[in-house]
Amino acid sequence: MRWSGQELAVEEPSALPGLARLNNLVRSVKTPEFAGITFHEVLAKSALNKVPGGSAMPFGWTINPYRGCSHACAYCFARPTHTYLDLDAGKDFDNEIIVKINVAEVLHKELAKPSWGHHHVALGTNTDPYQRAEGRYALMPGIIGAMTDSGTPFSILTKGSLLRRDLDLIVAASEHVPVDLAMSIAVYDDELQQSVEPGTPSTKARLATVTAVREHGLDCAVFLMPILPYLTDTRAHLDEALRQAKAAGATSVLYSALHLKPGVKEWFYLWLEQARPELLPSYRKMYAGGTYAPKAYRQWLAAKLKPLIRSHGLERGYEDPLTGGVRSTALGITRDADGERRRSTSGRASPNEMAPDAALSAIQGQPTLF
Repeated sequence: MRWSGQELAVEEPSALPGLARLNNLVRSVKTPEFAGITFHEVLAKSALNKVPGGSAMPFGWTINPYRGCSHACAYCFARPTHTYLDLDAGKDFDNEIIVKINVAEVLHKELAKPSWGHHHVALGTNTDPYQRAEGRYALMPGIIGAMTDSGTPFSILTKGSLLRRDLDLIVAASEHVPVDLAMSIAVYDDELQQSVEPGTPSTKARLATVTAVREHGLDCAVFLMPILPYLTDTRAHLDEALRQAKAAGATSVLYSALHLKPGVKEWFYLWLEQARPELLPSYRKMYAGGTYAPKAYRQWLAAKLKPLIRSHGLERGYEDPLTGGVRSTALGITRDADGERRRSTSGRASPNEMAPDAALSAIQGQPTLF
C-alpha cells in the first residue's frame, strides 16, 4: 500500500491547512505517475458514514475511501465537502486527494459489531471509489471482502473502468449478499466529455465496463446524469446516449438535470467561461433562482426522455432516496423464519421522477471525514 521513495509525515501546510492540524495524517505523497496531484494518506477513525435523513428507515450508509477526486468533473456536486478541511472546492478537490489507507481494516471491525444492522451500504455517491488512485492503493477489494464476510448488501456507482479489476470478487459477493452496480455516463460527445470530465475514462471505456459487468452475469444501471442544459439535452444526444447504453447491455437508466450548489456553481461557470462562453448568460439566467434547474425545464426534460427510454427498451431505474446512488435490491428482500432470503414485492420504491434533492442528501450537513 505504501509507495516507495516517499518519506512519512511530509507536511504540505501551504496546501493543506486543515489536514496539517489533524493527528491522523500519515504522510503526503507525490509521484510523477500522477503529475500535479498530492495524495494525503490518513488513518480513518471510522469507515461507515450514516447519511443524515428525515426518516429512520431505511437507513442510509456510505463509505468514502477517498476524499477529493481526480476525475475533475466540473459539475461534481461533492466539491463543497473539501471546504471542511480548509481546502477549496476547485483545484484542491481535483488535486489534493485524501486516502483512508486503513479503511478496510476499520470497516471489518465496524461490521463485526453486534449492533450492526446489515443495512445497505453505498459506495460512489460522494467521491469515486474507482478513481485513478485506486489502481495504486487497491482499497476496494478489502472493502468488498469485509461486506461479503459480514453479510452486508452494497452498491457501487462509478465512472471508473477499474471496476473491471474486481468483477470476480463482486460476483462472488453477489452469491452471499445483494449487490447493485451502476456506471455514471453522462456525456456521449467525446470532445465535450474530455473537456468537462478531464480525468475520467472515456465514454467508450465506461460502456465497455457496462458490457463486462453484464458478461459476468450482473445487472448494470447507467446514470445519465447530470444532463447539461444546452449541451447534452438535445433529442439527438439523448437518443444516441440511450442507444449506446442499450447496446452495451445496460439494464436500466437513471437521469436528472444538472444541479449547481454554491461552490460548484462558481467552478462550473469558470469552465463554461473557457469552454462555451456563449452559454454563460443562459446558465446564469437558468440557475439564478438557486441550485436546481427550473421545474418547467425538468418537466420538459422528463417529457422528452420517458418515451425515448421506452423506445430503447430500457427500464427507468430508481435512486436510493437517501444516498442518491442506485437503489439497493436488498430493500426488496426479506428473510423467512429459516433465514433464507426471498424477494418482497412491496420493497420497491415508487418512482421519484426528477427528484433533484436525492443526489444531494448524502452530503447534507458536515460529513464524517475520517
